[in-house]
Amino acid sequence: MQSLLNKKIVLGISGGIAAYKTPELARLLMQEGASVQVVMTESAQQFVTPVTMQALTGNPVYTSQWDSSISNNMAHIELSRSADIILIAPTSADLMAKLSLGLADDLLSTLCLARDCPLLLAPAMNRQMWEHAATKRSVERLEKDGVNLLGPASGFQACGEVGMGRMLEPTEICEQLVSFFQKKVLAGKKVLITAGPTFEAIDPVRGITNHSSGKMGFAIARAAVEAGAQVHLIAGPCDLETPLAATGKITRTDVVSAKEMHAATIQASDSDIFFAVAAVADWSVAKPAKEKIKRQSQKAPDLAFVANPDILLDMAKSVKTKAGKPYPYCVGFAAESTNLEAHAKEKLQRKGIPMIVGNIGPETFGSDLNQLLIIDAQGSKKLAKAEKLQLARQLIELIAKKI
Repeated sequence: MQSLLNKKIVLGISGGIAAYKTPELARLLMQEGASVQVVMTESAQQFVTPVTMQALTGNPVYTSQWDSSISNNMAHIELSRSADIILIAPTSADLMAKLSLGLADDLLSTLCLARDCPLLLAPAMNRQMWEHAATKRSVERLEKDGVNLLGPASGFQACGEVGMGRMLEPTEICEQLVSFFQKKVLAGKKVLITAGPTFEAIDPVRGITNHSSGKMGFAIARAAVEAGAQVHLIAGPCDLETPLAATGKITRTDVVSAKEMHAATIQASDSDIFFAVAAVADWSVAKPAKEKIKRQSQKAPDLAFVANPDILLDMAKSVKTKAGKPYPYCVGFAAESTNLEAHAKEKLQRKGIPMIVGNIGPETFGSDLNQLLIIDAQGSKKLAKAEKLQLARQLIELIAKKI
């Protein structure tokens, strides 16, 4: 799946040590299907060469507003008119100040002023430069003018100091650019998602869990953020990074057991949509051992089980009505091994929810691919096998129409 297929991106580079990350960013954008046209300031060429960027993108690199290779000698017009978006990474404090004031004294600043497409900036500078009152004024003016800032982040800086001003990593910038182009069908909505497995302790070193990787739930979280929602992701034990964390539009709560997940979900129940994606253990050990159970003989220990709280059922019972619509709109997931449609329909009725999404669990656990069966009052619909993020985007668009 190429999320930026046929998109034309002008990638600007201004002076700063973070420019060493830009070649990797260009590569990632192209992997997503974009065409990348690089424009560099004079100072940027002290950190990365035009030869490098041309070799990576396959396009000539423009460095001068007097470039005669463009037929009308107006690079600032031609480049900006053909672009779907202008992204500058890194964006120095100097360039931010110039753009905020409408100054245009080189090719990059001039084409930004002449543009008729969105402008995204990835700031990169020393922490004291970022915190300076002048930079804060630049940020305020840029945001007022509708310019989107990606970051910066806090972290270790080239100067040896630690703080805000570090440019986002190329993967984070690429993800946010992809997100920018998605339809904002959930703008202003709050989405609650459970994802991953749970772990029920037998003793301090052993437990009961399942093969769920959390990938589907995390894909839905990313798709919801892309669609403009504020997302709360409650994750069981899984080794996945929080999607689009740098946007500030997603909150993550990590839990271990089903009881912990239930408590966190109920506490965060004030949402417009609830996705119960997590593979929650139905039972837990009644009395987990306080110390490791030793193997003293061939006889296995006797384990007594108790039922875990039903997260989806309790959320469904708490549903209210707002403008004639259920609130939150509860979407259950059914990971089955056989008779998918029959089991999913039964779960839909038993939980009393408006929609359920089913799949064959053993075929998808841990995989980047999935195929879904969506069942609601209007009938059933199959989503063909595809990457989980692609399916998540389709699901989000479908539910947006429902609510």
